[in-house]
Amino acid sequence: MSHPLVAILSGAGISTDSGIPDYRGPNGLWRKDPDAEKLVTYEYYMGDPEIRRRSWQMRRQNRTLRAEPNAAHRAVAELEKSGVPVRVLTQNVDGLHQLAGMPDRKVLELHGTARSVICTDCHARGPMADAIARVEAGEADPPCLDCGGILKSATVYFGERLDPVVLGQAAAIAKACHVFIAVGTTLQVQPAAGLAGVAADHGARLVIVNAEPTPYDGLADEVVREPIGTALPALLRDLSGVGNSDRG
Repeated sequence: MSHPLVAILSGAGISTDSGIPDYRGPNGLWRKDPDAEKLVTYEYYMGDPEIRRRSWQMRRQNRTLRAEPNAAHRAVAELEKSGVPVRVLTQNVDGLHQLAGMPDRKVLELHGTARSVICTDCHARGPMADAIARVEAGEADPPCLDCGGILKSATVYFGERLDPVVLGQAAAIAKACHVFIAVGTTLQVQPAAGLAGVAADHGARLVIVNAEPTPYDGLADEVVREPIGTALPALLRDLSGVGNSDRG
């Protein structure tokens, strides 16, 4: 293998430069408005049409679908294009890694995607943009066009399980990778955070790029506190020059 496998676990911090707020940070949405959490809690969403109406209005105003990839997303895609085997494991639902040029099949979206909707009955999927257009046209709580069921964002809500298939694939990558870079994540939300520990346990070089300390800093080979928009591209440029390296 000419290049070591690089796994990148990305969290909210990689997308803040794209104008997408961090939900859990000091100024995060969940701290400012505890009621907002109900809008993405499965039980409340399914049981209360008013919560669903408010959720659709929130999505209409959501900046995620209008966001553009930033320098950090582009650096990840460039590393992959340079011939280094890269897999992205992301806690984000913004789709910006793919928009930056990462192939779909090399991105595992641990918490789903805000760019699609899914029917809670028949599991039909469709573009979020189409559902938003129906809301704009006057449907307060647009039902599934196939079966009339309740539509929700194809993201993992509070109270929902992560997809076990995606999680299994992510764990396999964490075990196999030579370098594991956790970027813009507090490493506090399980089970995604545990992937850093799995990688370290299996001999990967663990690099953490995050503004705040994380519970995994003690396991890391390198901890970078610089701004992600400049620190990550520099780090990945160094990696693209890495030749034959054995795990050790």
